[in-house]
Order: sequence, then structure tokens, then C-alpha cells
Amino acid sequence: MNIEQLREELKIDEGVKYEIYLDHLGLPTFGIGHLVLESDPEYGQPVGTAVSEDRVNECFARDVDVVLEECKKLLPSFEVLPEDVQLIIANMMFNMGRPRLSGFKNFLAAIALQDWHTASVEMVDSRWYQQVTNRAERLVKRMRNVAI
Repeated sequence: MNIEQLREELKIDEGVKYEIYLDHLGLPTFGIGHLVLESDPEYGQPVGTAVSEDRVNECFARDVDVVLEECKKLLPSFEVLPEDVQLIIANMMFNMGRPRLSGFKNFLAAIALQDWHTASVEMVDSRWYQQVTNRAERLVKRMRNVAI
């Protein structure tokens, strides 16, 4: 998979912020969708605290590595899927995390069967789709294109 393409897509979908802010769930976040963890030096810092570009890039690189490992855990066949399907799943994993994405049982079953059309239908039939409609619609369109 083209990791650089994944990184660029995530930067567009997540945005980049060089300060701590609250995400849509009210959780402290910075950079490119990096949830502040207890192990982060930024933990406990107030909203608006500046975060350097180097720190944002460091966390983003680590987060992308974690996402790819999580994709392989969730889908053992991940690395042999078509590249665009890998990019779509990795984007969804970055956005939701493995616990939430693992709940997409019908989507995952369709992926296992390489039924890209059904996978795209299952993406639309989710609360995730309603929460991140623009991002989701782009990913659904790409999944539909894989089906063609």
C-alpha cells in the first residue's frame, strides 16, 4: 500500500491542528486526529496549548503504524486486498479505531468475500456514515469504484 497516499488522505480528512482541541466527542486531541493519551506529555494540558510541528509529525507517524497493525489484526487478509480497499479500511480504522470498526460485521463479511458493492452498502448503513458524511461518502464512492 502507498503509505504516503494514506497519510495525505488522512491529513485532508482529519485536518491538522498545532494545538490541543476537543474533538467531536469532547476528548483532547491535537495534530492529525491524535487523541491525547495518558502517556503523552500533553496529557492534562489545557485546550489551546501549542504543539510543535515535529511533535505532530511524530505522533502521526506512530498513529499510522498502529492503524496498519490494527487493520492486520482485524483482517488477516488485509495486505492482499486491493490497494484502494486497504486505503479505505485504514482510513476508517484511523477514524473509528478497531473496537468500533470490528462492530461492522456485515461490512467485514463482505470484505472477506471481496463483495465490494455490499461493503459499500454496509458503509452507508451505519451511524459512522451519518457522523462523517462527507468523508464517508468519498470512501463509499471509492469502494463502489472497486466493484466496477
